[in-house]
Amino acid sequence: MPSLLSEALRRAKRSARQAENLFHRVLATAGGRQPESRISADAQDYWRHSADATWRGNSHWRDAPVFGGTDLWDRIGAEHLELFDAGARMCGFDRPWRRVLEWGCGGGANAVHFAPRAEEFVGVDISAETLQECAKQVGAVCDTPFRPVAIDVADPEAAVARIEGPCDVFLSCYVFELVPTPEYGERLLRIAHDVLAPGGLALIQIKYSDGRWRTRSRRRAYRRGLAEMTTYPIDEFWQLGRRCGFTPKAVHLVPRNELDERYAYFFLAREPSEQK
Repeated sequence: MPSLLSEALRRAKRSARQAENLFHRVLATAGGRQPESRISADAQDYWRHSADATWRGNSHWRDAPVFGGTDLWDRIGAEHLELFDAGARMCGFDRPWRRVLEWGCGGGANAVHFAPRAEEFVGVDISAETLQECAKQVGAVCDTPFRPVAIDVADPEAAVARIEGPCDVFLSCYVFELVPTPEYGERLLRIAHDVLAPGGLALIQIKYSDGRWRTRSRRRAYRRGLAEMTTYPIDEFWQLGRRCGFTPKAVHLVPRNELDERYAYFFLAREPSEQK
């Protein structure tokens, strides 16, 4: 009986979340979008103030309950590194990794796999506490220097000066779906282009819209639906990469995995002929 009750409660909570998400999407579709400044402020407040196990899970801390009793935390980074290596071979990217930059490094699930291959690893995140956690995880697996860069959601461009130089690899996973708006995502793409060295390669993951209205960008109530905040049609993000100066090389689709659904991984190159 207790197990049946627990399952019933989980289903009820899931149905309530789905109903709330539907409610906010209806409001957004009807014109009830919140301004980017409001969503940015809510995002800043959420990520800067650790609160509970859900926050640690969203920040991809190793000790978050969502990863407990499984190897999922370790597999996230291992699978992303394997994907990057496959894409790099396809793109002809074989330069040494002097600097790797991860925008939204979280608790280090990717960093512990990418940092050992780099001469320096730059971790960018909103939360100073999360940057400390990422540095700890990197330090446990390698001697690669870790450079933490804390950002303000309202002014991500300010991070460029603190990054202090170009990087060879730009990585951002499980981030673009969390940004306030698609227009904000374009700002991040332009930053990525600015900090990537000529000949460098970016791997950027988004959550894609499949044409159904419920998969469009949410644009309101950040705390209650952060993982659905921003989506892009696949072809639109490809063209957006072009407008930001990249040469899109490939896209890898993951319709569903253990974390969520509708993931698209884009390989975006900065041409070697470009001048910094």
